[in-house]
Amino acid sequence: MGSAKNSSAARKARIEEMRRAERSRERRNRALTIAASVVVVAGLVVGGVVLVNSQSDNKKNSADDSKTSSGDSGHWTTGKDGVQTWSGKLPRTHVTAKVSYPMHPPVGGNHNPIWATCDGTVYTKPLRDENAVHSLEHGAVWVTYTSKAKKADVDALAAKVKKTSFSLMSPYENQAAPLILSAWGHQVAVKSADDPEVNKFFKAYVQGPQTPEPGAACTSGAM
Repeated sequence: MGSAKNSSAARKARIEEMRRAERSRERRNRALTIAASVVVVAGLVVGGVVLVNSQSDNKKNSADDSKTSSGDSGHWTTGKDGVQTWSGKLPRTHVTAKVSYPMHPPVGGNHNPIWATCDGTVYTKPLRDENAVHSLEHGAVWVTYTSKAKKADVDALAAKVKKTSFSLMSPYENQAAPLILSAWGHQVAVKSADDPEVNKFFKAYVQGPQTPEPGAACTSGAM
């Protein structure tokens, strides 16, 4: 009888020990689960912050890349004939981004790798500044006009451009006068197509001494 009681007590003790061990394992598992959850949440939070910062940086970089400086430094000086000459440096780096020029129309500075076709080409729609500036680098004269220009003057200047290699013409609203002629580093506003300065400017600056790349092509560029 005593042996049976002892055996029953031992069994109960083992069962209780097993229950204590199971409860202990459950507590450890709960603790591990909570700890793991904290780590996962913390990781998600950190990852989210990194992702947001990365996207913000990418947007900032994208915005920075979308527009770049022309690299120009200087100001206009005006001669007795009314021709303005840019006194500062006009760099010639090729860039694919939109360029912020200090003058309109621009007469030089960083520009697109592709020039605007300028073989006596008359455009009826505005050109990208960056392509036209490349044409100026090749020695072209760029005729621009606003909606305030007289149709007769626009037609007469278009006829002159069409028969002049290394010249181009396009509408350009963001300029100070209705009719403007530009070359690399030089610019003049004219009163009309009959203004004597028109022929003088063409003669002086079409493939003139100001040309950074004399003899470079004016065909097969951007249209």
